[in-house]
Amino acid sequence: MSVNWVPRGLQRATAQLPVATRLALRHYSSGKDTAREFIDKAAKPFEVFDRNAKRMQRSRAASRTQTSREVDYLRDEVAARVADRLLDIKRRYHTVVELGAGCGHLAKAVDDDMMDKLIMCEMSPQALSRDVDTQYDVEVERRVMDEEMPQFEDESLDAVVSSLSMHWVNDLPGMLIRVRKALVPDGVFIGAMLGGDSLFELRSSLQLADVERDGGIAARVSPLTSSRDVGNLLSRAGMTLSTVDLDDIVVNYPSMLHLISDINSMGEGNAVVQRLPFIKRDTLVAASAIYKG
Repeated sequence: MSVNWVPRGLQRATAQLPVATRLALRHYSSGKDTAREFIDKAAKPFEVFDRNAKRMQRSRAASRTQTSREVDYLRDEVAARVADRLLDIKRRYHTVVELGAGCGHLAKAVDDDMMDKLIMCEMSPQALSRDVDTQYDVEVERRVMDEEMPQFEDESLDAVVSSLSMHWVNDLPGMLIRVRKALVPDGVFIGAMLGGDSLFELRSSLQLADVERDGGIAARVSPLTSSRDVGNLLSRAGMTLSTVDLDDIVVNYPSMLHLISDINSMGEGNAVVQRLPFIKRDTLVAASAIYKG
């Protein structure tokens, strides 16, 4: 599933840049084909994202418990849609693994009628334990694990899901290959990640402000995967019977600054390796004015 995040300003204007920002939510689902053999060896992936910085962002966000819970709306919505995709497949799962589980958003959307056990894997211990006292309708197990390098025995899992974390993975083909190996022969993988049109207006506003103030473009917003590339990634990993669809999720924000505040509170700030450490005040003011249109 590919998700388009569309932050929509409360004061819209018909300007060059519409205030609506798209968050492309892509759902990716696939079965496993054990009749084929695939070469899993690949060159070391080019590192676009700083995974350590992303872990610290998630941990810092989760440590601000109340603020973090206030911005759960996006992950909760996406997790509910992922749970619906699981229900579309008429079976009961024994063990389901969630990669990039965050604070337990999917656990809130499933119950023991769907599965026996949900293993929540998350690289941030703070995020994983934020709601450790919450009682869910399904048995859960928490594991601190980097979703980019999932470690499970071959053919040990009925299903693997990932909800809004894969857009920070450097080696998507390698991750998907590991997932495919861990699935039983008729296992299922369902993933949802932000798509390429997400936060388009925010990205464009910052780029125009950078050109206006500094004469160039800086890496302010992390790059996102195009939906056209996803099918190739799944095929490369050895997945079969794959489907890709796109959902638009529209969220209202009073201003660009409110949007940026929520992004940071979600732990979704920029984690590109070549990112700049700050944005100048006049550039931010200019971008905000462009965003309002």
